[in-house]
Amino acid sequence: MPRRKWGSGAALFLLAVLVIHNFHYTLGSISNVKQDGFKGYNQHPLNSLHSSPSRKWFKNFAEIKERKDISEELIGWVFNDVAQMGPVTYSIHVDKNPNVPVFSVKKTCGFVYVHYPIDREKTPFFSITFDVHNATNNKRLAESLNVIIQIQDINDNAPQFSQQEFNVIIKGNYHKGQKFYRMTAFDSDQKGTANSEVVYSLISQTPELKLPLFCIDPSSGFMNITQCLDYEASRNFRVLIMASDLGPSPQSSIAAMNITVEDSNYYLPEFTQKYYHAAVPKGTSESNILRLKVKDKDTPNTPAWRAKYTIKTGNERGNFVVITDSITNEGILRVVKPLVYSSLSVRRLVIVVENELPFFLCEGGLQPPFFEASVSINITDQNYPPRFIPAILHLEYQEGVKAGTILNSYIAHDSDTAQDKIRYKIGSDPSGWLTISENYGTVTIARTLGRESLFMNKTILIHAIDDGIPPLTGTGTIQLYIRPSELIIVPNLRICEGKGLGPFRITREVKDYDLYAGSLTVQLEDAANLWRLEKSSGNLVELFMLKNLSLGDYPVPLRIQDFQGVFRQQTLNVQVCTCTDGINCDFTKRIIGKPLTASMGPGGIIGITVTICLLLISDPRRLVLLPVWPKQS
Repeated sequence: MPRRKWGSGAALFLLAVLVIHNFHYTLGSISNVKQDGFKGYNQHPLNSLHSSPSRKWFKNFAEIKERKDISEELIGWVFNDVAQMGPVTYSIHVDKNPNVPVFSVKKTCGFVYVHYPIDREKTPFFSITFDVHNATNNKRLAESLNVIIQIQDINDNAPQFSQQEFNVIIKGNYHKGQKFYRMTAFDSDQKGTANSEVVYSLISQTPELKLPLFCIDPSSGFMNITQCLDYEASRNFRVLIMASDLGPSPQSSIAAMNITVEDSNYYLPEFTQKYYHAAVPKGTSESNILRLKVKDKDTPNTPAWRAKYTIKTGNERGNFVVITDSITNEGILRVVKPLVYSSLSVRRLVIVVENELPFFLCEGGLQPPFFEASVSINITDQNYPPRFIPAILHLEYQEGVKAGTILNSYIAHDSDTAQDKIRYKIGSDPSGWLTISENYGTVTIARTLGRESLFMNKTILIHAIDDGIPPLTGTGTIQLYIRPSELIIVPNLRICEGKGLGPFRITREVKDYDLYAGSLTVQLEDAANLWRLEKSSGNLVELFMLKNLSLGDYPVPLRIQDFQGVFRQQTLNVQVCTCTDGINCDFTKRIIGKPLTASMGPGGIIGITVTICLLLISDPRRLVLLPVWPKQS
């Protein structure tokens, strides 16, 4: 509709009409405008026009509904009593979109118009400033008037979900009444009014069941389970949810929810057989005994399918554990603590199987018993060979020990509980030196100990045989050392002074060694450049001086070795002495001889002489030999 031009008379006429119908509005808050509209003002405007100028503002506005299809509509008026002083004009300033003339004011009379439909969701209110000016020079005559114009909401928006389709996975063990998801829709109409209040409803479920499986709380939007989920009947559902507001001519929108039911533990694992048997040797540890197989109808490789085994009874000593094979789901019965063989050689285990995920029961359901398996384990006494302690027995005896002499007992021990009878026998003794008693392991000389060489170390093997099935044999070793009973050569040699450098013959002392004498070699160990040896023949060894030696005792270290390379050290004591008759040593010469007087004073000689005399008087059989010092050159 084209805008009409109004004169001052028309303005006064409208003012008179407003006064007559009490559609006057004085200064007040926007809330009064919203509540009362164009209602009477307590002071008559015509009276205010004739009062003294106080420069007061008067206003009157009606609420504006959003989205109203208008091109121009009078929504109110403003008036300042400064107008009674002379002609004035009014101006308007709008804070929102100042370049778009949504509102205008009639300059001459203050009438306010709206020119465009308003969307409250975008602009819920306007802040408008009015000024009054001198009509001649446009000078502002009073303080500005600020007016807040609220836009009245209408129900022009439907609640909106965040997305049009939702995908939800829920556990199959959810119980009746359990919440599993919350639907939320937002209505952009004015908050706190019926236009923006949202309620929810479930309008369809696919597949359909006799009783609805899901429901939604109208106020909160929480999705709930109405009964136990039947995983086998259907694993996937699709429901449509509607969100509606409560305003006039309710607005609504719909979203879809795809629900996938995840497998829960609907079936208990069951052993494929109830009884198992196994044999385990005693002492076994860290070893697998057998595998227990189960079947389960739940989805493979899920917690509802994976088995968990427990030994219910029979494992009081903690010898066993059952672990789950992660691939086959079998239970592996394993020994972790060594088993002891006893009269109670059979162990009986009761093993229970369940799942990692607890078994699902609908509300009011009864827990079925877990499946069990019985395992009978026979602990066998494994046959180990007897063991000698020590493994090598060292025996040392002199030659000449007679046959039948008991040397020692060589006993073997059997760790097997059931086998306690052991037989002994000679395993290897080529020379037949020893015998051993079959029942007690007593070692006895079989023939008189003699030597096949200077020194002999014989190795003899002894067998110990248990009475197991099959019998096992343990082996021990006897190292028999036969040492000579006498010296090999005479220990002393006397040489008369002045007899020359030799040879001096050394003879064998042991008469029963003649058989082996030809195989002996004699060597000087350390002669200090005084002696040498010539080749021996038979029982004789020839000793030579390298220079004439004075009277005295001379130790000669010898090394005597047999044909096997075994040797013995022996010292020959050589005595250089004075021989009056040219053959035998004269010991009296050594007592009063020159070497003695040369090295002692008169007092020493007298003391020794007196001592000898006293000894001879007390016992004429005594003979005292005194050392003779070598002659001084």
